[in-house]
Amino acid sequence: MGVFNVFKLSVLLNLLSGPELGLFPASKHLGSVVPPPTCGRIECPSYDVVFAGDEYEIRRYNSSMWSSTSPIQDISLVEATRIGFLQLFDYIQGKNNYQEQIEMTAPVLTQVSPSDGPFCASSFVVSFYLPNKNQANPPPAKGLHTQKWGTTYVAVRQFGGFVADSSVGEEAAALYSSISGTTWATAIDKSHAGEATTTYTVAQYNSPFEFSDRVNEIWLMFDL
Repeated sequence: MGVFNVFKLSVLLNLLSGPELGLFPASKHLGSVVPPPTCGRIECPSYDVVFAGDEYEIRRYNSSMWSSTSPIQDISLVEATRIGFLQLFDYIQGKNNYQEQIEMTAPVLTQVSPSDGPFCASSFVVSFYLPNKNQANPPPAKGLHTQKWGTTYVAVRQFGGFVADSSVGEEAAALYSSISGTTWATAIDKSHAGEATTTYTVAQYNSPFEFSDRVNEIWLMFDL
């Protein structure tokens, strides 16, 4: 069985048994921020650390291209990420206008626009970082769109285990609490002014069949 098919099988197994069923390690805060180990094995977007704080860091990402889903309405980040990832996985398998297979990268991002109430659907956009080979001419595909990032600043908090709906909001709140009162918080508030609830992003670096040494991140993006 080829690598792509093994990976796809693992995704389908993950669809049937998520962290809510108790079959996978629960999420946990990792403490200090470290370079994600996955990026030593597969391609990741490049960045510079401009500030290291208490349980967070500020990164500056270079301009880059990402392939993204349309907004997915759901009450579950985990379910929305599964839906979006399967669309993106078909895309890198060759379901695109060029019929081109694309190398797997990390992280897979899920942008979260939280709902106003506990039982209302939130909006999620799932994105895949395009490899350097595809940055200049990303293959288009039905149902997906390409996002071009300029230089982007990100406040980052890391946590391990499998991402769960029950804890990801707490991790986002903890990140914002860590930077409260800093110039970074001022910049984030300014960048997200006008939003009913602050948009944040969940970055996942590991494939579903990796059970140990998992690294996830909460991102708060902002401009300077």
